[in-house]
Amino acid sequence: MDLVTQRGLSPYSPPYAWRLVATALSFALFGVGGVLLRVLVFPLLGLLPGDALRRRTRARAVVSRTFSLFVEFMFRTGVLTYEVEGAERLGRPGQMVIANHPSLIDVVVLIAFIRDANCVVKQSLWENPCMRGPIRAAQYISNSGSMDMLDEAAGALQNGETLIIFPEGTRTVPGSSPEFHRGAAAIAVRGASVVTPVVISVTPTTLTKAEPWYSIPSRRFHFRLRVGEDIDPRQFTEQAPLPIASRKLNDHLHQHFMKELASDERSAT
Repeated sequence: MDLVTQRGLSPYSPPYAWRLVATALSFALFGVGGVLLRVLVFPLLGLLPGDALRRRTRARAVVSRTFSLFVEFMFRTGVLTYEVEGAERLGRPGQMVIANHPSLIDVVVLIAFIRDANCVVKQSLWENPCMRGPIRAAQYISNSGSMDMLDEAAGALQNGETLIIFPEGTRTVPGSSPEFHRGAAAIAVRGASVVTPVVISVTPTTLTKAEPWYSIPSRRFHFRLRVGEDIDPRQFTEQAPLPIASRKLNDHLHQHFMKELASDERSAT
C-alpha cells in the first residue's frame, strides 16, 4: 500500500497516555523491523537473479515500502498527521533533494515517497544494529565529510540516481535557525542535474535533537513536507569556478529555507 500525500490535521487528538504507548510501539517496531530486514529479508533478496544494480534497486524499494508502512502506522495509531505537497516531483534522475532537518523521522518520510533514492547518512548509523542492514543493502553514502564522500555523492547524481541530503548534517537545535554546511552545495554543483529544496515543518515540535522519543507533545503532531521549485545548478556554475559557485548556491538555499520556514511560523501562529 502506497502512502497518500495527505493525512490532514484533525481537531481530534488521542489521549496523551495512548500516544505515548503508540510512540513507544512505533520505535520498537522500527528497530525490530530493521533487524529483520538485515537477517531475513535482504539475504533472501540476494538469492534472487539479477546484477548488482538490480539488487540495489530491490533493496531501496523494500526500504521505501517499509518506511511507508511505518509512517502509515504512526498515522493510524494517532501519533501524527501529515501532508506532502509536490511528491510527484521527487525521484527524478540526477535530482538532488535538499531538506532541512527538524525531526528524527524526516529521512523516513522522504524515502517513503521516493522509491529508489540514495541518501547521505550519518557515519555512526553504519554500525547501528537496527539500521546497518538497510543502509548497506541500499548502498547509501556515509557522511564522512571527506573528499571521497563528495566524489561518491556527485558520482551517484551523474549516474542518474536521486540523492537526499540534509545540509545541516544533524537535526536543527530547537529555537535556532538551520545552519547549512557547504558540502551539499559542493556536491550539487559537481553532479546534480537539478536541485530541489524540500521544506519540512513539524507542529508542535517533537523528536528534535534535544528531546528523547518519549518527550511527546500535548497533542499529536502534524508533519508537513513541501517540495519547492527546482533550481538549475548551471546558473551558478556558468558564472563562477566551482568553489565560488558552491558558496553562492549554499547562500541561495539558506535564504530560501529561512524565508519558507519564517512563513510556516507565521501561519502556525
